[in-house]
Amino acid sequence: MRVVLATAMIMLSTAAAVAQDHVPRYGEADKEKSQGEIEADKQAERAYKRSLGNIPNQGPTDPWGAVRTNDAPKSSTSKTPKTKTKTGTANN
Repeated sequence: MRVVLATAMIMLSTAAAVAQDHVPRYGEADKEKSQGEIEADKQAERAYKRSLGNIPNQGPTDPWGAVRTNDAPKSSTSKTPKTKTKTGTANN
């Protein structure tokens, strides 16, 4: 009985490996495409570019706009020079 089970398990595992058609390896040349496949690829590319043209051009959005208040002070981009202060003990 164990022999039959072991044989069945081996057959099932090899059947899964054989079911994988062909996995392309690194550096292997691609298959030649038929004329119908080339035309289908061109049509798909044209449809993709047309669909990109249908997307409206939206301006920049502020994701935190609903959280901020209108009273909040805006950060200034100009830098003001800071006054230097001496620290430490008296001069030598």
